Amino acid sequence: MKNVYLDSAATTQMRTEVISKMTEVMQVYGNPSSTHTFGRTAKSLIENARKTVANYLKVEAKEIVFTSGGTEADNLILNSAVRDLGVKRIITSKIEHHAVLHCVDQLKDCFEVEVDYVNLDEFGSVDLQHLEQLLQQNDQKTIVSLMHVNNEVGNILDIEKVGNLCHQYNALFHSDTVQSVGHFELNLKELPVDFAAVSAHKFHGPKGVGFAYIKSNSGLKSLIFGGSQERGVRAGTESVHNIVGLEEALKLAYDNLAEEQQQTTALKTHFIDQLKKEIPGVKFNGNCSDLEKSTYTLVNVCLPIPADKALMLLFQLDLKGIACSKGSACQSGSDKGSHVLTNILSEEDLQKPSIRFSFSRFNTKEELDYVVQVLKEFIEA
Repeated sequence: MKNVYLDSAATTQMRTEVISKMTEVMQVYGNPSSTHTFGRTAKSLIENARKTVANYLKVEAKEIVFTSGGTEADNLILNSAVRDLGVKRIITSKIEHHAVLHCVDQLKDCFEVEVDYVNLDEFGSVDLQHLEQLLQQNDQKTIVSLMHVNNEVGNILDIEKVGNLCHQYNALFHSDTVQSVGHFELNLKELPVDFAAVSAHKFHGPKGVGFAYIKSNSGLKSLIFGGSQERGVRAGTESVHNIVGLEEALKLAYDNLAEEQQQTTALKTHFIDQLKKEIPGVKFNGNCSDLEKSTYTLVNVCLPIPADKALMLLFQLDLKGIACSKGSACQSGSDKGSHVLTNILSEEDLQKPSIRFSFSRFNTKEELDYVVQVLKEFIEA
């Protein structure tokens, strides 16, 4: 049996260089908040990592706040925007990550924030005309929260256009960039983005660490109370080895970006071609088969399998050593279907199984051919 990992949108395999760097740094055990030599050594590692991250995203080091990951960053930004910046209205979409959607629901219940959902087209792309209409409707202080790359169908949002619209109508703009940082060049100094969330384990770094990009002088305040770490925006002793692991992973991602984009795009193109060739009736959800409108890192397919047979599909794939996902890993333990697909697929297609296959630099064409063959045999059996 082969072992084929095609669930990199859920989490990526750590690079060996990152593991080596983290292992080395774990010998630095001083508390970064301590003023003695041991503490200063740890603190300098964090600040160097902050500068590295800032340099790659073209922002100021003080605009990077290390967190436990993308979920905490999203929550920090949205909660503080309402609590500290006077935001009374949130505009988002129904296919955002649950880190945003569940946070927005909580803010609506606890702070009576008005929530509007922008329309989507049949492929799940944001209707920019409707977004502008929503922004024009009232003069309440508003934040727009729309992800850059959708984690289930891979649609890419034009964050420059969205950000310009937001600023035209004096709205703040937050984007969950968890699926794009490390995979796409982002100049956050030039882009009209006020806040962004990032997670290291999406670009071959460690789990449990990420960061929030918070534009200078925004006024955001801490969600976690305690010490004055992270310039008072995020209390708690920093995880030095994880932060340095994030730094190393981001550095390797961007230093090798062109080569790995080309390699992974070739994998995706090959996989799409083989699926079309070997599985008549296969459909591609969202814009995932359009290389211009979707990320090169994933494909989400709707397979021509009846509902009763579909129940065994993921189980059979797992038995064959294939790791993939029916949707976001954050909802894999739930019996509910994908909220993303529910909002963009027809009732007929919702009865069929949809699977997300997501790639990385560690995959090969041979692995993808094996997956297509396994799918073909299951469908024809």
